[in-house]
Amino acid sequence: MLDVDAITLRFAGVTALEHVSLSVDEGQLIAVIGPNGAGKTSLFNCISGLYRPQEGAIRFGGNDLLATSTTDRARMGIARMFQNLALYDHLTVLANMMIGRHHCYRSRWWDDLFWNRSARAEEVRHREAVEKLIDFLDLERYRNQFAGVLPYGVLKRVELGRALAMEPKLLLLDEPAAGLNQEETEDMARYILDIKDDLGVTQILIEHDLHLVLDLADTVSVLDFGREIATGTPDEVRVHPEVLRAYVGGEGVA
Repeated sequence: MLDVDAITLRFAGVTALEHVSLSVDEGQLIAVIGPNGAGKTSLFNCISGLYRPQEGAIRFGGNDLLATSTTDRARMGIARMFQNLALYDHLTVLANMMIGRHHCYRSRWWDDLFWNRSARAEEVRHREAVEKLIDFLDLERYRNQFAGVLPYGVLKRVELGRALAMEPKLLLLDEPAAGLNQEETEDMARYILDIKDDLGVTQILIEHDLHLVLDLADTVSVLDFGREIATGTPDEVRVHPEVLRAYVGGEGVA
């Protein structure tokens, strides 16, 4: 599904990524881990189109992503859950998630202006899709509440729901468990597995909770100072000497 081929990203002489490659098959849950500053978010920014690497290639479903706009990448089926919440405080949970459907609308501007039968039917169709996600993420009680008054753990689920509302083929999860307590982290892990098993969405996960990553991921890719130092199954990465040196200070992971 996704092929990141030896990309290099530089900023004013600083190399954020150096010949990094990543291959993702349909249905997989891939994790990208590494210390702070390793280049994980830069990799996501290259895939989603915020950054353009100076070298290498990125292909999605055989299409050259580097020749594609960020808007078209969303239409192709790439969605992202941001580490820093990208929600509107003054909108309800339902309205925030409906924003994720924006690129799916097919009505013309005059249909929306006069609110005719076609526009109303499309609005109903998109709202039904979002209502299913609200149920999927156990957000029913918060449906009509404003995002600005909700606790952080709930907002993380809303952020996830907004990304899922885009109907992605590939979902980029940027530290979905950051700032969550133990119970909320376990709930987030369950949602991630349900997205894979029930919705069939391919996912790439960035997460600092190493135990969470090793429990969830099919394959783990490890970055350090912008370089790929290891790729393998969780069991292989768990004991890899370069990973132990760079990520956990030279000691194994229980």
